[in-house]
Amino acid sequence: MPRKLSRREMLKASVAGIGSAVFSQPVGAALPEAETLSPALIEAARKEGKIAFYSALELNISEKLARTFEARYPGIAARVERSGAERIFQRIGQEQESRINAVDLVCSTDPAHFIFWKRKDWIAPYVTEDMARSLPREQINPDGTSATVCAWFSVIGYNTELVKAEDAPKSYADLLDPKWKGKIAKGHPGYSGAILTATYQISRDLGWSYFEKLAQQQVLQLQSAAEPPRKIASGERAVQADGNDYSLALYKDAGRPVEVVYASEGTPQIIVETGIFRSSQHPNAARLFQHFLFSVEGQQIFIDFAHRSFHAQVKDRPGRPPLSAIKTMKSDPVAVEAQSEEIKARYSKIFGV
Repeated sequence: MPRKLSRREMLKASVAGIGSAVFSQPVGAALPEAETLSPALIEAARKEGKIAFYSALELNISEKLARTFEARYPGIAARVERSGAERIFQRIGQEQESRINAVDLVCSTDPAHFIFWKRKDWIAPYVTEDMARSLPREQINPDGTSATVCAWFSVIGYNTELVKAEDAPKSYADLLDPKWKGKIAKGHPGYSGAILTATYQISRDLGWSYFEKLAQQQVLQLQSAAEPPRKIASGERAVQADGNDYSLALYKDAGRPVEVVYASEGTPQIIVETGIFRSSQHPNAARLFQHFLFSVEGQQIFIDFAHRSFHAQVKDRPGRPPLSAIKTMKSDPVAVEAQSEEIKARYSKIFGV
């Protein structure tokens, strides 16, 4: 079996410097021509009969997307390969370098991955009519190689049976209060691309000294961005320092005692992009799946799982603050790509894990 490549080795092998811009074309450049959902494409996809969907989305939504696609297009089997974004990245890198062309289409919670994959010329441009018609222009890569399929936030949260609303943290600074020592759960950037993105944004805006202080709080370190919400929903921990907001929303819908906090300093927004690999063994099925993901039906599934959609024709969940009402920290995928190994190493040293 080939040796597992580190992300640092992959980045060194890249054909361009880490200071490259996210897009090779200016933002105002015209998109590639949008593709229609034609009977010929559906027939070609059915002849291929399958698709490998690599996903950093949670398994429940990944499987829902796959099973709904199969019901919509009988005769095409959608196989889900789900893991954390950083592990998906490692796996795809190893497979591509070994000429194992297993992935057809990928969803990653770390947009920096698409910078690298595009630089390697591994991603094929493909713009669907729904993308061109219904997504904001800034949510589509100018060369059509990727687009934002959904988004969510990495948030503070708390268990309402263990913490009164008036006592709950309102900011990252509040989490440093001694009263939270031994009561905080948190994700790890070495596993989760979303937590890596959030760690970069917080360290940039608040300084690494924030994490040094937080590490003194006896934080329970977990892997994915979905685990902190589970811990506070079960009452194992009172507060989460980060983790996805959609899990908290779904838990709350189910009657679990949880609440979301959008930090006063700003909240990291997690952008989930999708793209088709040039090496796809089922390119027509991958294109059809891309059409499905950006259709109203596909986007509604994201809303049903409390994710955010930028699709103009999809209605958001009632009662939650719109994207425009949430103070967000600025995203910078280029910087995340360039600094990812340093971020993970520094974080691990601070927290000892």
